[in-house]
Amino acid sequence: MEKLYLIAHVAGQAVAIDADQVESVVDIGTIVAVPRAGGHVRGLAALRSRVVTVIDTVAALGMAGGQGASRAVITRVDGHHYALLVDALDDVAPFALQPLASGVPLSEAWQRAGHGLVERDGEPILAIDLTALVPSGVHAQAA
Repeated sequence: MEKLYLIAHVAGQAVAIDADQVESVVDIGTIVAVPRAGGHVRGLAALRSRVVTVIDTVAALGMAGGQGASRAVITRVDGHHYALLVDALDDVAPFALQPLASGVPLSEAWQRAGHGLVERDGEPILAIDLTALVPSGVHAQAA
């Protein structure tokens, strides 16, 4: 069965995000740092009359943070809005999700977020779960 996926780029890699997890895609303006927040929390930003916690997606994956990203995917986790920074956004298209084969080598950083593969023009793209990139307790840290 095909579902809609947003194709984005994170840490230089194409990823597929289930459109059901995407509330919107935006350009993030000013980000205000949050004292004592984890390295994956870039800060807070105003978005359409509400405040969102901005997550450095690359840092949430356990890699060196992607400081230059200004595009974000807005998602809701446990009733709170988060802006997950991405390098770039490509397209929204229908794909059939395939399971991750046991032989697919993924770094530890991607294993936590990856939950399947989609194929675009013969190229496999890792499907990720955005909720896996919002570490538990982030909202309490950012509030």
